Amino acid sequence: MPVSLLDWLLYFAVFLLPTAVLAYLCGCFNGAVVVSKYILRDDIRNHGSGNAGLTNFYRTFGGVLTLAVILCDVLKMIVAVKAVTLLIGDTVVAKYWAGLFCLLGHMFPCMFHFRGGKGILSGGTLAIMIDWRVAVVVWGGFLLLTALTRYVSLGSLWAGSSFPFISWYCYPQFPLAVVLAFVTGALVVWQHRSNIGRLIHHNENKFSFRHKSPDRPPESGTRGDKL
Repeated sequence: MPVSLLDWLLYFAVFLLPTAVLAYLCGCFNGAVVVSKYILRDDIRNHGSGNAGLTNFYRTFGGVLTLAVILCDVLKMIVAVKAVTLLIGDTVVAKYWAGLFCLLGHMFPCMFHFRGGKGILSGGTLAIMIDWRVAVVVWGGFLLLTALTRYVSLGSLWAGSSFPFISWYCYPQFPLAVVLAFVTGALVVWQHRSNIGRLIHHNENKFSFRHKSPDRPPESGTRGDKL
């Protein structure tokens, strides 16, 4: 590892910056947009909440293509983490580094006008790849809250807010990883800011296994649930 400022600058330029770009580009491959726009010829962002995420896709289109969206969101995180750890070393910090930039790509994809998803499924994949303890806390709370309340956004908020704290508990010896975890968790919570308002005012949509017909434009001023 680098020891001087010059070493750190060189390490950043040669390794960290390129791997951040690589992970970001992996994240930009948004399954909901790709499937809806190029296979169904009907952009998911023109329906429901207007969000390019799994929940909005399922609510709007349903069907077996939802599995393709799930597979895409999972695989791109796996590819990003594996590629980055192969290039800079299979370390905890490298996984958090790759995960953060992959989620940035998912949330703000440059080739789709920076309108993406909220990163829950991809972030959940990252949690599994980092540590089983992180995965149990993040996924356990998400599934429990979603099942009890039927609010995907509430489970998502738990996932985003618990991720940095369980990371801190598991890896106090890696402060950079903890910092990256807090940035990642904060991004997930920030992406759900509109959901927080609707939860407070008791007008958030509950999850249902029935999907809506894709016949209405995005709701003005909202960014409903999505994964």
